Amino acid sequence: MTDPIAITRNGHRTWLKWHRGRRKASDPVFTGGRILEGMRLGASVEVDLVVTADRGMAVLHDLTLDRETTGHGPVAQAKDATIRGLNLRGNDGAPIADRVMLLDDLCALMAEGHVHPEALLQLDYKEDDTVLDARAIDKFARATGPVAGNIIISSGSAAALRLLTGAAPGMRSGYDASDEERFRAALAGGTLQGFVDDAVAALPGTDMIYLYWEIVTGAAEAGFDIVAAFHRHGKRVDAWTIREASAEMRPHVERLLGLRVDQITTDDPEGLMALMG
Repeated sequence: MTDPIAITRNGHRTWLKWHRGRRKASDPVFTGGRILEGMRLGASVEVDLVVTADRGMAVLHDLTLDRETTGHGPVAQAKDATIRGLNLRGNDGAPIADRVMLLDDLCALMAEGHVHPEALLQLDYKEDDTVLDARAIDKFARATGPVAGNIIISSGSAAALRLLTGAAPGMRSGYDASDEERFRAALAGGTLQGFVDDAVAALPGTDMIYLYWEIVTGAAEAGFDIVAAFHRHGKRVDAWTIREASAEMRPHVERLLGLRVDQITTDDPEGLMALMG
């Protein structure tokens, strides 16, 4: 089986990003073994970050521990040692053997794991800039420094990205511009180019723009190629998130490929690769 890294259409290569570290739909989220597998293969892999009581960062999506781990309560009130002692939960909610990682643990794993030079780990910061005090920023910079060349930091908060990238010179960054209310207003007002220009202006130095996939196809249906518009600004575009590899989703994915998105975020890279041939 071909590893689910990318799909090529008409000479354009679109990466398949392993959302929350999943290679296939049945995978539990955020397991170190699967993340490292993707990084060794040269895949694009995404994980989420939430700040802890000790100002470290947990590799989790939720701001609370209950759904994804065997712990309880807010991540912000949990010590790093406590978080490291928790187990992840599988897709059925049952505990699995894998422990919750901190960003330090994940970066150490990468540093020792013979990562492919083209592999890219997206660290998606889930909070805003108000949570990022000097201690949290310093811990982020020290953890990521040895593997910064294989990392892109992302957020929907431009202010948070400025703080994190300012502490990690040379690290790539990506801005999530998926403000659906602003998009609908721009669509109704015929100002989609302004929507693009504003997103670029929010963080001029960013490498990647993340867009909810229906924003990409919705703009196309209105006669506006939002991917090409961002490309003209020198930005790559990630369309998120294709939840399942199904016959119902196939025409939407074909549309995204035809629009030449640079990356598709999916919970089932392996299934999507097989579906799209």
